Amino acid sequence: QVQLVESGGGLVQAGGSLRLSCAGSGHTFSSYAMGWFRQAPGKEREFVARISWTGRSTDHSGSVKGRFTISRDNAKNTIYLQMNSLKPEDTAVYYCAASDGVAGSRPSDYEYWGQGTQVTVSS
Repeated sequence: QVQLVESGGGLVQAGGSLRLSCAGSGHTFSSYAMGWFRQAPGKEREFVARISWTGRSTDHSGSVKGRFTISRDNAKNTIYLQMNSLKPEDTAVYYCAASDGVAGSRPSDYEYWGQGTQVTVSS
């Protein structure tokens, strides 16, 4: 089992940048594939990015490709989401999630979730 804690959210102007972090507990953190999702008010939880347990394979949704980058540091039990060129439509609660199987783009592919961190982008 793994526990996840996100940090790094906040208020930023359009065009700005933020880096989200997700710290995981447990010595098996490096064996989990990880993902970032987001959920805006009144909308379903949306896939943002995913990364394999080695970090060698990543995938980003079309809406963030070229602007966001997922990465991980297994020595620190942490994954990151670097967000550049932020837009007001990126405003949401961002969640990290861990999968001990195949980490796809559906929330149901992930067994463990953090509590979320709010990102607000002003125009």
